Amino acid sequence: MIPVIALVGRPNVGKSTLFNALTRSRDALVADFPGLTRDRLYGTASCCEQPLILIDTGGLDDPATQAEGLSDHMERQAFKAVEEADAILFLVDGRCGLTESDSRIAQQLRLQKKPIVVAVNKIEGIDEHIAVADFYRLGLGDNLIPIAAAHHQGIGALMQSLIAVLKAQVSNSASPDQTTEPTINSQPMEQSDPEALTDTKQSTPRPPRGSPQYPIKVAIVGRPNVGKSLLTNRILGEERVVVYDLPGTTRDSVTIPLQRQGCHYAIIDTAGLRRRARVHEKIEKFSIVKTLQSIEQAQVVLMVLDAQQGISDQDLSLLGFVIEQGRALVLVVNKWDGLDQAAKLQVQQTLERRLAFINFARIHFISALKNQGIAKLFTSITEAYQSATRPIGTGVINRILQAAQTEHLPPLVRGRRVKLKFAHLGGHNPPIIVIHGNQLNELPEAYRRYLMNRYRQALNIRGTPIVLQFKTSDNPYADRRNPLTPTQQRQRQRVIQHRKKQQR
Repeated sequence: MIPVIALVGRPNVGKSTLFNALTRSRDALVADFPGLTRDRLYGTASCCEQPLILIDTGGLDDPATQAEGLSDHMERQAFKAVEEADAILFLVDGRCGLTESDSRIAQQLRLQKKPIVVAVNKIEGIDEHIAVADFYRLGLGDNLIPIAAAHHQGIGALMQSLIAVLKAQVSNSASPDQTTEPTINSQPMEQSDPEALTDTKQSTPRPPRGSPQYPIKVAIVGRPNVGKSLLTNRILGEERVVVYDLPGTTRDSVTIPLQRQGCHYAIIDTAGLRRRARVHEKIEKFSIVKTLQSIEQAQVVLMVLDAQQGISDQDLSLLGFVIEQGRALVLVVNKWDGLDQAAKLQVQQTLERRLAFINFARIHFISALKNQGIAKLFTSITEAYQSATRPIGTGVINRILQAAQTEHLPPLVRGRRVKLKFAHLGGHNPPIIVIHGNQLNELPEAYRRYLMNRYRQALNIRGTPIVLQFKTSDNPYADRRNPLTPTQQRQRQRVIQHRKKQQR
């Protein structure tokens, strides 16, 4: 098995910065703001062909989260990561020196009976020996590595130390035939250059689209406090992300793999999106960017609505962005258990009236709190994904086009009928159908919607928008003029002279 490393420490010591440096990514949200990370974030890295799994965690012993009541939730997430890990990477701040919080965290980590490497961060511009000396008082051994994560300084030496303690753990606690222990590459670690680090995401070949290992990326989006994180935990069957009755609890987009009935998914829990006028904090702007990026990267979007608050303009704006990106869509109306029958009927009528422009999407009424109606979501997710990525033959597309024209002829434009010649598939997710013909720029919007509905009905496409692209055939002789022969030129002159005489 691949070794797992948990990054822990108090807030604002640079855990997310180090996570991004080790994984060669920008997956973790980074800002000069304490307590930014609240959930567990997984990533992959490697050093000298040795793959590693890294877990970024929230800051421990944070007075800000204690005041908000989130400290217990974040601590549980961090120590779940520690339980999963084969080694612990304890990050401290070399500029601030040893603090009481560092000592309390070290005491908790010591009880875990796992190898610990202490990374003394932010040593750029200061004497690293003096910065490191203060942390020997933690009593965590001699594995104290000075680094500057923001400048990629000391990263190679840090990885060497991690690999060394993992090798020592395997040789001391496991027999050679045990397969449950982490597998450590026996290649000697002679490099200390940070360039020795490579991202396994770039070196691992991606499975083909038809492979069962290809994950369906599902982004869970919506306004704050509609139950996205709780729904994520219900889908996963564990307390994987922090759930708290406070809007804006989730700040980063967290991707979690899931396997269900032989199908692989990647569930993305995102931060809630508020109206632009209510966004004041800098960190909330970063969260919005991460959420919009998650929508762009996803193949299916679960749009969560609050049944008790109804549909807001912000919900419609977010739905418009999802449709603009061409993502497959499943609507989830949460907190359905808190309404009486009259209120439920009113909500259904409102959905039919205000969401008529996305009538292709399935709607599920659920209660994430009571775990009701969640299992049926995967049927709609799979249906939407298959509709968005299904290969369609050119012959099928053309037969549907001819049948549509036979039933309802294209309109006349300036006495000439619009001609639809042929069509073919232009792309997936969403399905793009390219139609070629003459005067297609003059084709009315009503007839375009008619064609889209015919394709949706004939191909049984649900859960995804369909994009129709119209390409008008150009006249190859539009800008060409044949030269006149001498006889034609004389005839032209006679006609001109005759007209001049008539005008006199």
